[in-house]
Amino acid sequence: MGTPRTRETDVLIIGGGFAGLGMAIELKRSGRNDFVLLEKAEDVGGTWRDNTYPGCACDIHSHMYSFSFELNPGWSRMFARQPEIWEYLRRVTDKYGLRRHIRFGAEVTGAHWDERNRVWRVRTRAGDTYTARAVVSGVGALHVPNVPKLPGAERFRGTAFHSANWDHDYDLRGRRVAVIGTGASAIQFVPEIARDVAELHIFQRTPPWIVPKMDRPVRPWEQRMFRLLPLTQRLYRNAIYWMLESRAVGFTINPKLMGLAQTIARKHLEKQVPDPDLRAKLTPNYTMGCKRVLISNDYYPTLAQPHVHLVTDGVAEITEDAVVDGAGMAHEVDAIIYGTGFHVTDGYDHLDIVGRDGRNLVQQWHSEGMETYLGIAVSGFPNFFFLLGPNTGLGHNSVVFMIESQIHYIGQCLRLLDTHGATAMDVRARAQSTFYRDLQRQLTKGVWTQGGCNSWYLDAHGVNRTIWPGFTWRYWQRTRKVRLADFELLSAGRPEPDRELAESVG
Repeated sequence: MGTPRTRETDVLIIGGGFAGLGMAIELKRSGRNDFVLLEKAEDVGGTWRDNTYPGCACDIHSHMYSFSFELNPGWSRMFARQPEIWEYLRRVTDKYGLRRHIRFGAEVTGAHWDERNRVWRVRTRAGDTYTARAVVSGVGALHVPNVPKLPGAERFRGTAFHSANWDHDYDLRGRRVAVIGTGASAIQFVPEIARDVAELHIFQRTPPWIVPKMDRPVRPWEQRMFRLLPLTQRLYRNAIYWMLESRAVGFTINPKLMGLAQTIARKHLEKQVPDPDLRAKLTPNYTMGCKRVLISNDYYPTLAQPHVHLVTDGVAEITEDAVVDGAGMAHEVDAIIYGTGFHVTDGYDHLDIVGRDGRNLVQQWHSEGMETYLGIAVSGFPNFFFLLGPNTGLGHNSVVFMIESQIHYIGQCLRLLDTHGATAMDVRARAQSTFYRDLQRQLTKGVWTQGGCNSWYLDAHGVNRTIWPGFTWRYWQRTRKVRLADFELLSAGRPEPDRELAESVG
């Protein structure tokens, strides 16, 4: 390990996934080249670099799950798989010359606001310090695997791993395998590994709603058309957007409208699972959309195979060679795969972020809840911006759309600082509280509150800190222009807010 270094930059970006790369491109396109992107791994890609489990794919149409300014006419499938998405991100990185701005193997551990100089001091695990006027966090919500603390797990003598840390060196062929969890990852890798294992025990806590996956290869003539006539791909993308956006009516306005989608899902289940007992175990008892809606054509048929066993009695403990369910039955296995998702509402707990007056972000969020302004800014943390921050995730459309709205907004903030000769901007507590109250009021009408289930959308107190409760085009509208009256402008060297600047824009 080398000697720790201190470096200066205007904008520091954390994370090299869709969010961080999108922000870097926005800076480049606006003529800003004084920025650094810190990535903890040795390549870009984020979620699509880390998740390499068998069958890993996106559940949003390929042509919508990409940057609007960098369409890919060559998608091979309607729903792209992990290698292709990862390759897309690497290609975009190279096209926009981002690698010279990226510091790989630089894991951020914390950021402290220097009140006197109005800059952020960002630290890495290697001991390096970066001084930056603005920090943009693109760490994402799906990067810290959630491995449940099950009694006896440390005693297990076989192989155990989380789906996000897939052990490709372990040969599953002929093995007895337990899968704990039946979320979005599990329904993709279960059909893949079922072909090779001797026995598969799937531990389901709550059955998900699953609808057919309208997937197919993109035909060569379609790829040629998109390449030669880019407008056709733009129109196709727009059609997908509005089709997906229409689902927000049932999610956010009237959950009763989810009835039609539930009917489609039930027919899908009835068609693929003829056994009434198994079908009963797979039938959800909550409104669709309350938990993440999944898409699959091969998960249900996999469960009907004789060597696959669905366990719905929970997990009581793990022994040296078995998983014991809630009914006391021991299921002897050679390997355990956790398909238990990620830490979402506590995804920032590993970071030490300290703002004005010594405010610690994680402590504040633990005591008061994850309250933000537009999911982008937090009062007391000037020039610290979030991408896909609290309550800007989606259950019905592409988060890349949200990312683009946010990077445009942050770009505006940086331009306004330059225009007004300010060093930093801090969202006013009043503006943040107003936004947050309105957001939570809207959430109470949605399926996540009315649907009758618990999910990773909710924090430990049952409050939705994850999902945007409305149409994405409304979020786009809200982020098209910065409301300067909602911010306090600061200038360097002043211990108090610059009242002259604040009054000029307030």
